[in-house]
Amino acid sequence: MIRKLLAFALAVTLAPPALAQESCQVGAYRSADGDFVALAKSTINPAGGLRYLFRDGRRGSTGDADAPLDCAPDGVRIGQDASAKTWARVAFRETPATFDSAGSTLAGVLIEPPGADPRRPLVVMVHGSERTSPIGGLYGYAMAAQGLSVFVYDKRGTGASEGEYTQNFELLASDAAAALKQARAMLPGRTGRTGFFGGSQGGWVAPLAATLTPADFVAVGFGLVASPIEEDREQMISEVRAVGLGKDAETLVNRLSAATAKLLLTNFKDGYVELDAARTALADKPWAAQIKGEHSGTILRTPNAELRRIGRPRFDSLELIWDYDAVGALRRLRTPLLWVLAGEDREAPIETTRAALADLQAAGQPIDVYLFPGTDHGMIEFTTGADGKRSYTRITDGYLTLLGDWMKGEVRGPYGRAEKLGVTPR
Repeated sequence: MIRKLLAFALAVTLAPPALAQESCQVGAYRSADGDFVALAKSTINPAGGLRYLFRDGRRGSTGDADAPLDCAPDGVRIGQDASAKTWARVAFRETPATFDSAGSTLAGVLIEPPGADPRRPLVVMVHGSERTSPIGGLYGYAMAAQGLSVFVYDKRGTGASEGEYTQNFELLASDAAAALKQARAMLPGRTGRTGFFGGSQGGWVAPLAATLTPADFVAVGFGLVASPIEEDREQMISEVRAVGLGKDAETLVNRLSAATAKLLLTNFKDGYVELDAARTALADKPWAAQIKGEHSGTILRTPNAELRRIGRPRFDSLELIWDYDAVGALRRLRTPLLWVLAGEDREAPIETTRAALADLQAAGQPIDVYLFPGTDHGMIEFTTGADGKRSYTRITDGYLTLLGDWMKGEVRGPYGRAEKLGVTPR
């Protein structure tokens, strides 16, 4: 999760535009019954059309030959036969803004749905680990299409924002809190509930931001209640389990994790004795060559001399808080929290997170937990080949609607295949 883009923004296969796609505009298009599709520019292949995302999670490019929509001068045309219908473009008001945080000027945009509603909720979109700009992106338009005011901003050191790119959760939380303050100032007397949404790495940042400024809600998708070191270990455990290995293999990767954690926590000064011992224990294990984790697999296969020389700039250059106390941050949070889990998340395995959330629920924390089975990081559905590799298809149905309804305080359900998890402490 640390090293990858937010899974939601994964590139789709792009083909040359089939029709006159230049009539499309970014934004959202809505049907008479409230269904919608969001369109955004592709950061991978701008010539291949716009990316689309339907409310039910279908996604792709308008340039795909089998795209279920065509661009039209008066909106988008959904369907290909005589029953096709035109959905009108939502007339959002988009207001650019800049704001200061920790000595840097950051750039953002406020997206307001049409009409005047003094009780309309406001959400600040908190980043994952990606370096791409969320301004003009699918998620912001998908939330605004559900009746939320949305503030999106470029993470420091990315897009139009000043500063150095970082993964320091405390600094990023200060930026998010400043973003909410800015968005509120742009909507005097025109907001109801206000809060944060964070996906992936944003699950570490958004709750922390809500301890720095008043907020009415925090929503998290496919995040972790664990430290980055624990994330790395859980990924390796997930890897050995995926190939049918048992407790002996788990013991060995736990040993490797402890060694690499010592290196990281001492700025690559100590831990080499433990790392060499882990290497020796893994030397006759053919499967060890396939171990990745977030960082331990690479460290395992990097010579000590190189680790001493460039270990810190290679693995620890982004001010990451390796032993971050995610549980402690949530204990300080008094704001209602939604946490949505991807049931088969390989990037952010859920076992520790699910147990921690259950314990916090049992202790009286106001937390709603939902799990979407059969989904990977980003709430992406997939098929699995004979070789165990996953082919990713769509955002699971119900996820976007759950986020929108919960942030508006209007949860109705059901939401696709989502399972609401009750208080089940370990």
